[in-house]
Amino acid sequence: MKKEGIALYYTVKEKLHEMIEEGKYAPGQQFPTESELCEKFGVSRTTIRQALSQLKLEGHIYQVQGKGTFVSLPKLEQSVAPYRSFNEQLKGRGQQIDTKVVELTVVSADKRLAKKLEILEQDAVFRLERIRYADDLPLLFSITYIPWKVTPGLMKEDCFGSLYTLMKEKFAVELSHCVESIEPILMDEAIGKHLNTPVGAPSFLLNTVTYAKNNKPVEYSHEVFRGDRAKFTIERKF
Repeated sequence: MKKEGIALYYTVKEKLHEMIEEGKYAPGQQFPTESELCEKFGVSRTTIRQALSQLKLEGHIYQVQGKGTFVSLPKLEQSVAPYRSFNEQLKGRGQQIDTKVVELTVVSADKRLAKKLEILEQDAVFRLERIRYADDLPLLFSITYIPWKVTPGLMKEDCFGSLYTLMKEKFAVELSHCVESIEPILMDEAIGKHLNTPVGAPSFLLNTVTYAKNNKPVEYSHEVFRGDRAKFTIERKF
């Protein structure tokens, strides 16, 4: 069940999220009990509780006292105008930018990743974890997935700056556009430790799919921003 380099509860959470997205658990439907999920995945009750806690923090499920856990209604999607990269924004304000590369591994694409990146299941994918700092204080934690064929031979030392610049200059990838979604969440324990933020603190989750000029995805990422240190501005053009 466990994927190399990934916490077991996170793997279970992602699988349950995938089942919700595919309609195997419909909005308003009661979710399986902890005992049923323990048996289904062959993991401990503690692992299941962590996975369910994260699903709840992300708004995918909710609990009703005395009745159980249920699947949430889908969130309304609002388009957001593109914004400048993390590096560009902070440099423009004269702030000091630093990056800590937590981990760079190669994993096999599961069903969800294959769909996001338009690749085959089991294709090799770089999985990059980073913490981004502004003026020596942690601002965001990111997990980024890049198909191996897009950045073959990617090294840890490549990943301290802008990935967009890296793709353009080292791997000759011509970028076209990205599609982003922003939603409010509550900080979980694992990411909170990286960002020095307490569990349950208001935060933002930014999901991004970046496309090349041939309209093929070259990157999928989710970034968790500290709510006390970040805000998003939307620009609309008419």
